[in-house]
Amino acid sequence: MKLPNLPFFKKQPVANQQPMVQTPDYLQPGVMNPMQGQVQPQAQPPQTQVQPQPPQGQPTQPQGQSSPLGKGKLKLQVGFPAIKSLEKGTVTLADILAPSSVEVDFRYIRVGERYHRTFFVVDFPRFVSPNWMAPLIDFDHTLDIAMFVYPTSAPDILSDLRRKIAEMEATIASESEQGKVVDPKVTAQLDDALSLQAELAKGVERFFQFSLYVRMSADTVEDLELASKRLISTLSSLLLLPKAATLQMEQGFKSTIPMGQDTLYIPRNMDTTSLATTFPFTSATLTQNKGVLYGLNQQNNSLIIFDRFSMENANEIILGKSGSGKSFLVKLEAMRQYMFGAEVIIVDPEGEYPTLCRTMGGEVVSFSHSSPIKINPFDLSGVYEEGENELGLKILSLHGLLRIIMGDLDAAHDAILDRALVMTYQQKGITPDPATQRKEPPLMEDLYKVLLGTEDPAAQDLALRLEKFIKGSVSGVFNQQSNFDISNPLTVFSIRELEEELRPIAMHIILDFVWTKVRKSLKKRLLILDEAWYMMKYEDSASFVYSIAKRARKYYLGLTTATQDVEDFLRTDYGKAVLSNSSIQMLLKQGTSEVDLITKTFYLTQGEKELLLSAGVGQGLFFAGQNHVAMQVIAAPFEHELITSNPQEILKQREDAKKVIAASGGSPTPSAPSSPTYGTISSQPTPSFGQKPSAAAPAPQTPGQY
Repeated sequence: MKLPNLPFFKKQPVANQQPMVQTPDYLQPGVMNPMQGQVQPQAQPPQTQVQPQPPQGQPTQPQGQSSPLGKGKLKLQVGFPAIKSLEKGTVTLADILAPSSVEVDFRYIRVGERYHRTFFVVDFPRFVSPNWMAPLIDFDHTLDIAMFVYPTSAPDILSDLRRKIAEMEATIASESEQGKVVDPKVTAQLDDALSLQAELAKGVERFFQFSLYVRMSADTVEDLELASKRLISTLSSLLLLPKAATLQMEQGFKSTIPMGQDTLYIPRNMDTTSLATTFPFTSATLTQNKGVLYGLNQQNNSLIIFDRFSMENANEIILGKSGSGKSFLVKLEAMRQYMFGAEVIIVDPEGEYPTLCRTMGGEVVSFSHSSPIKINPFDLSGVYEEGENELGLKILSLHGLLRIIMGDLDAAHDAILDRALVMTYQQKGITPDPATQRKEPPLMEDLYKVLLGTEDPAAQDLALRLEKFIKGSVSGVFNQQSNFDISNPLTVFSIRELEEELRPIAMHIILDFVWTKVRKSLKKRLLILDEAWYMMKYEDSASFVYSIAKRARKYYLGLTTATQDVEDFLRTDYGKAVLSNSSIQMLLKQGTSEVDLITKTFYLTQGEKELLLSAGVGQGLFFAGQNHVAMQVIAAPFEHELITSNPQEILKQREDAKKVIAASGGSPTPSAPSSPTYGTISSQPTPSFGQKPSAAAPAPQTPGQY
């Protein structure tokens, strides 16, 4: 049914043989504009002034024209009201923005081609919790929510409260005298009124009137009905009582558009504390215009797209127990950062990244006894920076490495080691002078010879501790000149084949080698240190990781540290320092033994603590600066197939590959395994994205696209 007082098109009377026009009612003088709530002013008729007629017998000129001689002019004087009348005939911004038609029904209002329906809330729950309006805010349909808050005078409210309290007390007393059971609702209202009266009298609380309106829209009436039923169900689950603004859809539409006009005016009494719980912006969004996709925000299903290099530093730390999806997340980010042009360097203790690296056209460097690739820990960067002593910094770094190799050193042993390191470089002609630092650096064997040549017993003791790396079981791993340089934008250093006790040493040498490379040229890089707890076991290696985290921003480097041994990582001062120097922190599923330490370190709420305990694979908390959200890691199917570390999925992939080979009539040979072999460098590099494979090599499977 249409409202009788809102016809939108009306014929104008015909006068002076002018063409008939149709004008909306709200553009007629003295008629209310339903979209703006304004009355059009009455237009005054144009005022014309005509010069007196010439005397009889003289020729007359047409009105508004002058004679050829310029005499006897008759002018049409146009007044200001005529100009205003002319302006009304021009197209304005309101004409352009206004819909073609508006239809008001008692159940909805149609504006253009969209149907709108407004609901108002008449009752609220007695008790609410923080973020109780989240189901309404995150409702899976487009909503326009309007809230109006009206402050009221405290003396007037106190006077009304006294009267109400007296009425309720009289009601309770009357029912008690009559032997009736007192209505519990009246008792609850009396308790609330007495509590509110005390708070208002003390000035702790203030009194407000609050209006809540919700407008939804749809393309058809049927869709509007279905969405309305879902909305009513959601609001009812929150113990809210919604009502449709029947016969007031026009007022409801005006109240929910951004004009600040409450034409419905259906308020509800609230105090300050209750009003504060209605604050609608309860979930943060971490979506930037650029960056990589990390996952979904579980609170509002928005995308977590973030550029870590836009923060004060690009460092990142990932903490999660085994099986929480930590390696999956690291691989996913490494792949996406690489596709966006970042150079990615990965230190891989467990051999989890070679498959990804080869598929992306990267290079895998195996660090083992039999590997042809060697890295000399005595290498110098050859980069001179004013105010820095390159040789002195290198010797300090070697102190840390040798403490890991030799164990704890007292002051005497440390002093002898320092003199021996200086002498080792001097024998190669290398001094603090930058011009000499481009010469061939010494080897660990040279240091061993210098220590043997020193007569001090402490020097002999140091030489014995170093001997197994020169002549013993570990000889040849750390005692040769470097024959490798990072040239591929995706490089993985695999130390899987090294013994457990040698991995911290190898990781320290690799990090020092990478840091030397980073300082040589400025480029957007990502350094990923997986299983970082290996480095945190020793104070010197932990100090070295902290120094990289602290200085990485200067060289356009982002350091990613990931570990499953949260307790060992966070109980050291250097671990906490690395954490505080990481702008992005990700917490995945935690065990019961670590969650208390995590809660204390990150100041988590009880709900966030329970989320980490009950989180599934790939779920957790994403911290970026001052904001943090609940995250669900998502990957495309081709990404998931490439980076999964689930043994069941990997076994299924291998079985499927065997079936494909068997169906094609071939069989894998022992010398050419179907799955990548860790710890070796492929002589035939895998083609990169968009690169055509050579004729000798089979074409790799084309990766999917987003």
